Amino acid sequence: MTDLQPQIDRIAVITGVQDEADAFLRGHNAVRHGSPFGDYRTVDHPRLNKVPAKLAIMCSGIGKVHAGAAAMFLRQHFKPDLFLVIGTAGQVSDIDGDCFYLHQSLQADYGTLERFGDHEGFTHYDAGAWPIGPADWSPFAALARPNGFDLPHARIATADCFVKCPDRSGYLRDVLQADLVDMETAAVAQIAALLGLPWAGIKAVTDGANSDSSGDFHANLERAANRAASEAARFIGLL
Repeated sequence: MTDLQPQIDRIAVITGVQDEADAFLRGHNAVRHGSPFGDYRTVDHPRLNKVPAKLAIMCSGIGKVHAGAAAMFLRQHFKPDLFLVIGTAGQVSDIDGDCFYLHQSLQADYGTLERFGDHEGFTHYDAGAWPIGPADWSPFAALARPNGFDLPHARIATADCFVKCPDRSGYLRDVLQADLVDMETAAVAQIAALLGLPWAGIKAVTDGANSDSSGDFHANLERAANRAASEAARFIGLL
């Protein structure tokens, strides 16, 4: 771990789908707690040469509102040092790999939809900023990878829609320079930024965000959820 990384002993793990939460530390001794999002687990996870990390593992439900609300709930009731989003995503770029460390995230559907003169389209702004005037947006930056954690970096775009359209995938890739797309990560990153806390994300690929995505997502969900869960456990062990 670099000297720039904060002390992290309590981690809130958030997923959008229950299969993704269930795959993480499956079978570990856990205490269950109730919440508006359903039950969540708290567990201890060993780390190299350090005290075990205390984890809260919650499936928020799908979408940005659920994810952001879950982050706020866990901030109040668990008081984490880090938010960690794990699970699955669609791939929109030609990046190599099947599982990635999300070093950047951004809101793909925050901005202005307009038609003015010859210009028609969507103008992106920083999430929460006034969507008026010159466009100026930048992604949320994640916690730096710990030493020894070698998953490739990826930028993820988050929006409240399941992408199964090649044209939209191309837009996310070419305009927003995204590699992956999901429905939760940037919402958690925005909450983390508001609270002054770090965030991280680990996502495995289920589909190509194209016309086959519905079937591919269901066919690959278990494999990808297990892959992300395994890497997340390794990541936490190195913090």
